Amino acid sequence: MQSVNAVAVRGKDGWCGTVLPPPHNDPTHVRVRLENGEEYLVPAAVVIPQQDGSVYVPLRVAEVVPAPCEEPADILSAVVPVLAEELEVQKRRVETGMVRLTKVVHEREVQVDEPLWREEVEVTRVPIQRVVDGPVPVREDNGTTIISVVEEVLVIEKRWMLREEIHIRQQRSEIHQPQQIILRSEEVQVERVPHAEEDT
Repeated sequence: MQSVNAVAVRGKDGWCGTVLPPPHNDPTHVRVRLENGEEYLVPAAVVIPQQDGSVYVPLRVAEVVPAPCEEPADILSAVVPVLAEELEVQKRRVETGMVRLTKVVHEREVQVDEPLWREEVEVTRVPIQRVVDGPVPVREDNGTTIISVVEEVLVIEKRWMLREEIHIRQQRSEIHQPQQIILRSEEVQVERVPHAEEDT
């Protein structure tokens, strides 16, 4: 490496100074004096000459060794600390707000009109007055239930006489009875409650 004595020097973190003669002509180190007067030993291997005649040291002030006030007779060896930055990531829970849920019940009136069936019985008495051989069983005729009413009468001989018939007809009609029915439905309203830190 060519001599860099009495030339300007600039460090990695912006520090500036001047290169001095090495201690005891030690070619492995360069003695640097900063603008504030402090002196440090820099390994000559890391000194980079620049085109403008100055030199650059890719080290921070914390990475160089302060030069002793009295140099020992032996060759000083510089210790270059190697630093490494580590990233520590932490998480924490931050409350940004609250949500209030309000349930509202709505009522609405609807009209219900469902068909209902009502049955009525119509009873008709039909006089017959006819002689029969005996009791007449109940019979159906076109949806009409016919019940025969007989009695015994005294004649020259005893015979069955049909006095009358009772005709029962079943009628079915459809009716409507509208009614007002109340139906309920639920609705949820969401309201954001500001956090205490947001109000400040």
